[in-house]
Amino acid sequence: MATPKKLAALLAGRGPHSVLRGNLALAGQPGVVFSPAEGYNLPAVAFGHGWLLGADRYANTLKHLASWGIVAAAPDTERGPIPSHRGLAADLGTVLDIVTGVRLGTGNISVHPDKLAVAGHGMGASVAVLAAAARTDVKAVAALFPAPSSPSAEAAAQTLSIPGLVLGDAAVTDSLNDNTLSLAGAMGGPSVFRRIEKASSDGIVEGRRLTSPFITGGTEKSTVRTTRILLTAFLLFHLTGEKKYEDLAGAAEFKGTRVVDPHAPIADQPKPSPLSAVRAVIGR
Repeated sequence: MATPKKLAALLAGRGPHSVLRGNLALAGQPGVVFSPAEGYNLPAVAFGHGWLLGADRYANTLKHLASWGIVAAAPDTERGPIPSHRGLAADLGTVLDIVTGVRLGTGNISVHPDKLAVAGHGMGASVAVLAAAARTDVKAVAALFPAPSSPSAEAAAQTLSIPGLVLGDAAVTDSLNDNTLSLAGAMGGPSVFRRIEKASSDGIVEGRRLTSPFITGGTEKSTVRTTRILLTAFLLFHLTGEKKYEDLAGAAEFKGTRVVDPHAPIADQPKPSPLSAVRAVIGR
């Protein structure tokens, strides 16, 4: 059996499937969908974007998931400075209803209603938790570098019993625009919390990050690579049951990351390197 290291190297690249892109607006919901070129009873994930961003800023990550056999769709709503978190959560649910209720492509692509997940980045990560708590058909939730939401994602997380993945940057504590630690600690279901060294909270965003205080932020290749590996393994294991990804989806050692117990006292948590801590602050 392949080791987690070999599987990670495999998942870092494109998967075996050709990818199609579709427009969710044709079904009444602004957004995009990427899917394998063919396949029935596929798994699917609805992805929530970060503050002041949109679905296009994650297009290559969505394509990556689709290349590994996962239908990946994202609403392109609530992009303004005062977004409705409830509204975006509802849109994630609508996206799941569309991909399960409509034959995609030319009709030879379908999603299995028991293989659904939600995920998101920043604001969208907490919104994904809200969406998961509002439905009974979601089987897994992934929160990537989460930021606070209203209503509270922590309160919603406590009601969950499904597997969760929380990824955070190298910082040890939360801040006004980072609730990674508190959200990871609130997860009611079995969950894994990892911090990614040398990552900033917006490092997976594609293109220049205009919300960066120095207007110089850009996509971080190492952060993108690590995030895609862990997210893909998590979804494949929990949605399709592919056991070879179990370790990567869990707490296996993985270079450049550290699994953290969110309930441990701050003083006992492993400290990031000085460079990692500086990059985490600059990235916000």
